[in-house]
Amino acid sequence: MTENKLTIDGLVSGYGALDILQGVVLALKRGEILALMGRNGMGKTTLLKTLMGLIRTRGGTIALDGRPVAGKPPSWLLANGVGYAPQELPLFQDLSIRDNLRLALRHDRDLPRALEHVSCSFPFLLDRLDQKTGTLSGGEQKMLILSRAMMCEPDLLLIDEISEGVQPSVVQRIAAALRAEQERRGVSILLVEQNLAFALDVADRWAVMKLGRIVDGGACEAASRQTVLNHLSI
Repeated sequence: MTENKLTIDGLVSGYGALDILQGVVLALKRGEILALMGRNGMGKTTLLKTLMGLIRTRGGTIALDGRPVAGKPPSWLLANGVGYAPQELPLFQDLSIRDNLRLALRHDRDLPRALEHVSCSFPFLLDRLDQKTGTLSGGEQKMLILSRAMMCEPDLLLIDEISEGVQPSVVQRIAAALRAEQERRGVSILLVEQNLAFALDVADRWAVMKLGRIVDGGACEAASRQTVLNHLSI
């Protein structure tokens, strides 16, 4: 069995006639949290959407546990252990917290176990299952999005800008939840982030994307904050 949970080699994808990803090469080890950073418009979200099968690949390969998965639809990826927390708020505002969480499951019989799992990190959800999602604060909705991605206990989590617009106390709760998932289940996490302090605190390694390519990376414990800042300021 390969040591990499996710292996990306020469990945090309984009929109219309424009290639956004210009041959991305990246590997995520089992049980590792990798923070992917870069300025807006560099291709980070496009990468996650391509990995989730929402954008078609035009070149290169994607492998999970050494198995090629490029071209697989989102439903197949979700059923095979990939969870996705997108940047936008993909929540039904008029539905309850319970009903929004149920959307992650194939069968209602799985709901009690799934709720027990997410309540370890966000216990407030169980106390407010009947509350309409639209009445939650922005930070609470972010925690709900992450909870829904965690519902089926995926082996790989793809997370896009989860800390955006969120107050520091909620960011700390999210960081604790990600570390707990890593420690309890050995989940692998690809974390797209703009919040440098949060990213370097929670991740094991960092990488920077510019114009659709990975240009640098390293271990967070040895990372120079200034090195990353220099990349993000250019």
